[in-house]
Amino acid sequence: MHSYADQSSQQYTFDLNKSPLFQKDNQNYINIAGNKQVNSLKNTSLLDIFFTRGNVIEPHYHPNAAELVYCISGSVGVSMMNPATSQFQTFTITPGQIANVPQGWWHFEIANADQTHILAIFDAPNPEVVLGSDILKFTPASVMAHTYCLDENQWKKTTAPIQPSTYIGPYANCSQQGSRTGHYLPYPPYPYREPFHR
Repeated sequence: MHSYADQSSQQYTFDLNKSPLFQKDNQNYINIAGNKQVNSLKNTSLLDIFFTRGNVIEPHYHPNAAELVYCISGSVGVSMMNPATSQFQTFTITPGQIANVPQGWWHFEIANADQTHILAIFDAPNPEVVLGSDILKFTPASVMAHTYCLDENQWKKTTAPIQPSTYIGPYANCSQQGSRTGHYLPYPPYPYREPFHR
């Protein structure tokens, strides 16, 4: 039940363009609106995401919210891992279409076209996120090596280029072969791909 006693200090409008979360460049960036930006928001928040072909919203999960992805322009592949089956599913959505990522599911989004614009809408006042880059960068190398039977020095060398809180990859200065050549993930290698059906 809502109280209507004193609503004078409540915010009801907001300019999302003035609330950057992350910017890779002038075509790949994320703006945010949640309870911290608009105090009248109670159980809703969103990310306004702009990205170009081949750019990836890095693998991550939201411990406190489901994510509804709505495509405004372009085309985006929404890939998520079902924790019950450990299988990835990829759904391609275009303007007017949605994909729902359940709370806590590991997922990522890849722009299939330039000028892709999506809204990621959350059922929480402020979306929490655990980023893959942070897990890889901040988990002690000795723990990863011991747990997965790896060479610790090789792990350190392999993960050295990872920048924490990547959000949109690949990095602007990425020189890895394939990242800028027109061969974009996830089509292929993921074996299971389910297109959107009307």
